[in-house]
Amino acid sequence: MRPEVDELVAFYQGREGQLARRLIAARLRALWPDVRGQRLVGLGYAAPYLALFEEAERCVAFMPASQGARAWPADGSSRTALVREEDLPLADGSVDRVLLVHALEHSERVEGLLREIWRVLADGGRLVVVVPNRHGAWCLSERTPFGHGQPYSGARLAKLLERRLLQPVGEERALYLWPTRSNLLLRAAIPVERLGLRLAKELSGVVIVEAEKRIWQGAVVFARRREARRYVAAAPAMGAARDVAARGKVVPLPLDPARPRPEQG
Repeated sequence: MRPEVDELVAFYQGREGQLARRLIAARLRALWPDVRGQRLVGLGYAAPYLALFEEAERCVAFMPASQGARAWPADGSSRTALVREEDLPLADGSVDRVLLVHALEHSERVEGLLREIWRVLADGGRLVVVVPNRHGAWCLSERTPFGHGQPYSGARLAKLLERRLLQPVGEERALYLWPTRSNLLLRAAIPVERLGLRLAKELSGVVIVEAEKRIWQGAVVFARRREARRYVAAAPAMGAARDVAARGKVVPLPLDPARPRPEQG
């Protein structure tokens, strides 16, 4: 079940959510250290992370109708829009970066969502997806937003993106401490994070994959012998059709001289 926007806001206002934001934000910055001059869209509930990219030329938050929306940023004019994930209100190739958080794991139309993201990305545009890791502890706790929806492994997410012409080019991990509200354990989060990144990468709470829009795809083509095309009568009498089939003959179609003749072979 998809968390509602009020639940997401409450999570990020708590200490557990603030810590999660801090640790994930560090990994996002490692992937996108400078987005100056870029047009960036956060989709899902990416608002807690969009302030990282204040140097972007333009930055907006799209929130799906099934989740609900809250105004972002808190100060100034709102840059939030309520949208349908499979029908984004953007022109083709109109954005340079898309940040997908609390979105892919909840989508009922994953292929359509990724196809729409591919459409709105400019050539060479980049997507970053943050999803719960199926091998980590955070997907097991429904107290956090990462405990809802479909978790992914890094390999499965990469294959999913490749099928939609989004080529993975980078990967990060975050959240190695078990989800907890204990102040004592939360103080150990940073050392645990550093240790996890070095020794237990697969046990992270979230997987973060960056992918680039690919505008072509090669395919291996095997040559094979083609038989000449043959045309048969479209509407002979049923008895005549059976007679023709029995004799193994082919009756040519009458062709309209005003229309071009189909090519043979």
